[in-house]
Amino acid sequence: MVGIVSRPNTQEKLEILSADAQYDLACACATSKDEHRTRGDDGKWVYPVTLPSGGKSVLFKTLLSNVCTNDCKYCPLREQKDIRRCSLAPDETAKVFLDYYNRRKVFGLFLSSGVAGTPDASMDRLNSVAGLLRRKYGFKGYIHLKIIPGASDAAVEQAVSLASAVSLNIETPGEKHLSRLSQKKNYIQDIINPIKLISRLTERGSRYQRVKQTTQFIVGAAGEQDAQIVKYMFGLYDRLKMHRVYFSAYQKGLGDESIAGEQVESDEPVDVLMREHRLYQVDFLLRKYGFAESDIAFESNGNLSLTVDPKETWAMNHPEFYPVNLNRAPKSSLLRVPGLGPVTVNRIMERRGQGRLRSMDDVGKIGVRLSKAKEYVTF
Repeated sequence: MVGIVSRPNTQEKLEILSADAQYDLACACATSKDEHRTRGDDGKWVYPVTLPSGGKSVLFKTLLSNVCTNDCKYCPLREQKDIRRCSLAPDETAKVFLDYYNRRKVFGLFLSSGVAGTPDASMDRLNSVAGLLRRKYGFKGYIHLKIIPGASDAAVEQAVSLASAVSLNIETPGEKHLSRLSQKKNYIQDIINPIKLISRLTERGSRYQRVKQTTQFIVGAAGEQDAQIVKYMFGLYDRLKMHRVYFSAYQKGLGDESIAGEQVESDEPVDVLMREHRLYQVDFLLRKYGFAESDIAFESNGNLSLTVDPKETWAMNHPEFYPVNLNRAPKSSLLRVPGLGPVTVNRIMERRGQGRLRSMDDVGKIGVRLSKAKEYVTF
């Protein structure tokens, strides 16, 4: 019996490649709770992408190719996996995206790729799509390009010149942890140096200062501690002026089971997902609440508490700071109150100008968060 394998058409390739793009979170794709990731019947998390068969997303998000010569053990697309491989041509990709854009299905493009050949060869294809959109089709909207680890400085700068945002995933906090996941990538040469180059190219006052840089950590794949991730995250924000840092919980069964190690073996799936959640909370504390790296407390295993959020942990460790007077305390102190976020604090500051606050009812509708805040404030 003779089997016939047909070459996939553009529609079929998009089905494959846009689904494979779900593993990359280095962009903010959701604008409402309905567009955030959801858990499928098989227990796997599915991230918002734009599929040709339907579905809602803000960005048209796809891989240019799922062919990859890398060996990243956490990745279901690595060279050693037996999956259906395909690639889109640059002009093919540009036309399909513009079709979605012109029908107002999406507002922009997030384009990534496996490493098909050399890093520069893959970057050339990614940059070609952006170049076609900018120069041939006159597209002036949002384009997020993934930077391929190991790409040359020239290829990186070309991507920065064409994109609205770029990202190169840092993946782990340090070379030691990356070596557990890949034998092909050089942490300093392929990842850290290009991130530093992008930072220089996009710094304030530079030609490309409008371009945003983001990155992503894989959580729980390399035996790393939350404390190590937070240390690197703080450095990315403080020294390299990173726009956003994202986190992706390692999903057992997607990558190579042999990398599990102590950390993943001891973590139930719900634990690594809570680890990811806690890291996002720390991220907000650093970016929005005025916290410093030294304000973040860890348990004896070097990880964040799975039962208490990091802001409340700080409050429990600093009883002398409370209660905070809602009528007199500066904004920075109000942001240290568990249950009060930036929106609520701004509302408090505004209402203080209208008269004295006498109870939590003057702050807003009493819910779980404001009920928590009652324990830490006075009027």
